[in-house]
Amino acid sequence: MSGLRLEGKIAIITGGASGIGAEAVRLFTDHGAKVIIVDLQEELGQNVAASIEDERATFYRCDITNETEVENAVKFTVEKHGKLDVLFSNAGVMEQHGSFLDLDLELFDRTMAVNVRGAAAFIKHAARAMVEKGTRGSIVCTTSVSSEISGVGPHAYTASKHALLGLMRSACGGLGKYGIRVNGVAPYGVATALNSVDEETAKMVEDYCAATAILKSVVLKARHVAEAALFLASDDSAYVSGQNLAVDGGYSVVKPM
Repeated sequence: MSGLRLEGKIAIITGGASGIGAEAVRLFTDHGAKVIIVDLQEELGQNVAASIEDERATFYRCDITNETEVENAVKFTVEKHGKLDVLFSNAGVMEQHGSFLDLDLELFDRTMAVNVRGAAAFIKHAARAMVEKGTRGSIVCTTSVSSEISGVGPHAYTASKHALLGLMRSACGGLGKYGIRVNGVAPYGVATALNSVDEETAKMVEDYCAATAILKSVVLKARHVAEAALFLASDDSAYVSGQNLAVDGGYSVVKPM
């Protein structure tokens, strides 16, 4: 059996220009996949694509809140590679922590538009492409520990990730008859561009998460989350669907106060 867990597979990774998405691009291509990197961060996305050998990664600029752009990204993928096997719906935004009494509803709408509506659009159009080609595909969504419990992330972010978990489970029920699996990967706090503007703040995020974590002696990195997504994307999880795989060192089970 080949050690390449995605050999011959075609994947779309949203939010693939940085953070968890960029790690997933590298990991998926290392395992034999050809990847379309979907993001708004054009320079970063092009740089990630250029760092992958044999042109196995291609950048495609797309605003996931625009359904036409989402549909076009999927069409681009199928026209370029002939099919779509994997969607890793990873793109997301997060607002700053604050009091619920000061909840900014414009930011709330933006968060829901990206984290929920954008994911819904990509799941819809990716699934259509899979069904059209008769592909038993895999769809993986980056949820969060905040999809299972509250009090960890900001209010809009937490609401969006709870909604995304419901969307993932509903899609699992609706797409199973086509052989399409839908799962989530739910990390604890990871230092990425989502929450860190530079190395100093990234270190602060990591130190805080390590201090509050249940599992000690391991610092959660984007690579750990990408590895969980790889498992769910690959045929190693051929009968796994509707699951929200926690990569949180037990945090959502123990729920510390």
